[in-house]
Amino acid sequence: MNFQTQIPTAAVLGPALVVFALVALSRRRRSIPGWHGGPLALRAVTALYGTAVASLTFFPLWIYGGIYRNQVPWTGQIQPIPLITADISMLPNVIMFIPLGFLLPLLSRRYNTCGRTVVTCALISLGIELTQLLQYIAFTTGRAVDVNDLIANTAGGLAGYAVLRAAQRADATGAALTRLSSTPGV
Repeated sequence: MNFQTQIPTAAVLGPALVVFALVALSRRRRSIPGWHGGPLALRAVTALYGTAVASLTFFPLWIYGGIYRNQVPWTGQIQPIPLITADISMLPNVIMFIPLGFLLPLLSRRYNTCGRTVVTCALISLGIELTQLLQYIAFTTGRAVDVNDLIANTAGGLAGYAVLRAAQRADATGAALTRLSSTPGV
């Protein structure tokens, strides 16, 4: 059977945001700590950021079958050798992960060190790359898996962490970040 179909971004991520909003409202109404004021705003920003990253990395999801299916083996979609094709095209991946490196320490004390934040950014990036590979294997989506993306995303997480720490050292932004944070004093 020959077919090609698209699962649009809004069909998946729209309901996910609605579920987040309902959970947030429920927790706020029950006065659960961390779901009021600054921490709630921080969680909402993080949910929107996560939705944007998912939108950029997984959607729209095209599914092909029959003659429309890509015949290139999935192994051809993997670029395992780092920095062979490193160029300015890595910059968007760096930029995409700066907010994650910034947000993680604000969300949890677990990420109060540079090492933990950067390792978490690397693991999230690896998860994205593996999901893209699985999408290619299952649906022949055409997304490539590149170790350079992993390197660039991790570098972006490190840059975000550095920006956060610099902002926390400044009096005005440090106080605002403390009010916003789910982990005061971080």
